[in-house]
Amino acid sequence: MKKLSLLFLLLTASLVSCVNKSEAHQDTQASVDTTDLKQEDFKYWTWITANPDKTDAEYTQKFKKYKENGIDAVLINTETDPEVLRHLVPLARKEGLEVHAWMFTMNRPGDAVAQQHPEWYVVSREGKSNFDTRPYVDYYQWLCPTRKESREHVLSLVEGLAKVEGIESIHLDYIRFPDIFLPIGLLPKYDLEQNEELAEFDFCYCDVCVAEFEKEHHKNPREFENPAIDMEWKQFRLNKIKAVVDDAYKIAKENNLKLTAAVFPYPEMADHMVRQRWDKWNVDMVLPMIYQNFYNEELDWIGFATRQGVKDLEGRNTQLHTGIYVPPLSGEEVSEAIELAKANGARGVSFFDGGALTDDHLKAIKESRDN
Repeated sequence: MKKLSLLFLLLTASLVSCVNKSEAHQDTQASVDTTDLKQEDFKYWTWITANPDKTDAEYTQKFKKYKENGIDAVLINTETDPEVLRHLVPLARKEGLEVHAWMFTMNRPGDAVAQQHPEWYVVSREGKSNFDTRPYVDYYQWLCPTRKESREHVLSLVEGLAKVEGIESIHLDYIRFPDIFLPIGLLPKYDLEQNEELAEFDFCYCDVCVAEFEKEHHKNPREFENPAIDMEWKQFRLNKIKAVVDDAYKIAKENNLKLTAAVFPYPEMADHMVRQRWDKWNVDMVLPMIYQNFYNEELDWIGFATRQGVKDLEGRNTQLHTGIYVPPLSGEEVSEAIELAKANGARGVSFFDGGALTDDHLKAIKESRDN
């Protein structure tokens, strides 16, 4: 899931045809069978961020280059500005690309409306509001998924993007809580050790979350000696993120759109690191960010994490498209990453991000399509 904001744009770093609105998502459906998947059914995506300094001619040139080298779809971050998206959609579609509206969901850096309401922001176990105390990086400005007003604000942004003609999906990024654990490969950058859930990174302990949880479970999470082992408290937060996703799904369907999401590598890992259990969501496609170098893993980990996610989605009508982080990869390694995703059940691959795709990367993508 992005400004090239260095940490979790790269995580997210927390990177399709219309559906009739009468269709209802079923919690239990037949799993996707990839046995007879044809090459033309395997989708190639890339995440890009709108740039106000780029001309229409420059966009057209870039979109044409993507299409000529095998890219099917662009996920465009316009900072939830429907007018910017409305302008770019026909340029991309003219070159034969699908367009998906990529949005920062619970992390809302620079959101002028939200910043007028300090109470909307998540609160750490230390009692500090994310409105003015930011974990890890300054662009981490997370809204509470429990509070009615902050939820409604986020969903109004979904609604605004959904009204743009010509898009294929609303693409949710940062649809989670702040990272309770960073990927191991990023810890040295922040001079951190995270061997347990640390209070400064544990969210949300705002008055609304605590009161609602206490009413339901008759205990106060602020009084827990070790909140990490209280499963109801963990599940409460997982459910609050799921509720936002499910409401966004309804909005997407009302507008004949799909709902897609950038998520952490596989559900158990996402649950552990960012309170995100995406195999339980109402969502049409997930694009897990399987960025192996963030976790000090080898390239073949892309295959492992893809297969884990595909297995966790069995019985649900949700496709998995593997997210690949291209900056550290050669063209040959991009080819290998694509094959690892295919071999382990992915229905496509997405590249973070379009601006980082070199000629060697694009050649590898095109050759993958032609084989």
